[in-house]
Amino acid sequence: MQISVLGAGAIGSLYGAKLAAGNDDVTLIGRPDHVRAINENGLRIEGLEPQTVHVRAATDVKQIAPDALILLTTKLPATASALQPIAPLVRDDTTIVALQNGLHSDEMARAAVSDRGIVLRGITQFGAIFEQPGVIRYMAKGYTLLEDHERSARIATIFNAAGLDCRICPDIKIEAWRKLIFNCVVNPITTIVGCKVGGIVDPTLDRLKELIVSECLAVARAEGIELKGDLLGEINATYAGSQNIVSMQQDLVRGRSTEIDYLNGTVAALGARHRLECPVNEGLARIIKAMEAGFKDNRGGPRLPPQGLPTKITRTGVRAPETSSSEIIR
Repeated sequence: MQISVLGAGAIGSLYGAKLAAGNDDVTLIGRPDHVRAINENGLRIEGLEPQTVHVRAATDVKQIAPDALILLTTKLPATASALQPIAPLVRDDTTIVALQNGLHSDEMARAAVSDRGIVLRGITQFGAIFEQPGVIRYMAKGYTLLEDHERSARIATIFNAAGLDCRICPDIKIEAWRKLIFNCVVNPITTIVGCKVGGIVDPTLDRLKELIVSECLAVARAEGIELKGDLLGEINATYAGSQNIVSMQQDLVRGRSTEIDYLNGTVAALGARHRLECPVNEGLARIIKAMEAGFKDNRGGPRLPPQGLPTKITRTGVRAPETSSSEIIR
């Protein structure tokens, strides 16, 4: 199977490296400096499972073979710009797995390729940091959730052979919301505090975490999604001791836009549609947007902790993707 990883940053490069071990037709599609470094010296993986993987890299997709798999691992705002150029190449037997954050990735991907091929929703629980062109740091082992579809079993077999622990999920909507809530808690808080992911278990943050989760659950319920279990307990158990750094913090220190509009911003925007106030999620979104502006103006400022769809303005002032509430699935 031809496998192209579209948007090979930290997570995309990690998936591509693992898949390349058992597949000879894997290509990482990324930024020119990253592609150049990989083609010249291989992809160096530090942290867990340190190694250098010799995998093909390119800046664009030239052709799509029959029964090909495309892993979409770009940030959500880059979905359209990444997929639209290859839309004419997408075949009926092409499968695109949108392995991204937020609630909207599969809808955005389908729109970008004009409903060509099949787009499936994926969720990753792996963690990685982009160190420099040609180098990533593998930080956290996890698993992959994949939407249930007739094509999913074959993809899961390939993923499992590569050590990506792929589990076919009967209700991906619930898991998309679960991941969203985890991200709404962990990403902005650790970014604002400036700590590693494990810092989220600090008990002084418990009340803030409770407020975020409470707002998220109310909005999810209004959207017809009922999540069960102790989410705060799950968050603490999942991330305790983690030395990873969230992508939001990585983006800020590199002067790039974050995905906050598609995380806490989306919760606040959906809440407004249902006449639910979400002041904590909206407040966090506003803080991160202000930090974005500050970091872009100060590229020489703070650094990472040491470690070897079109949008609109809602009445809350938070931007959200242009989709109807009934279609807010990923």
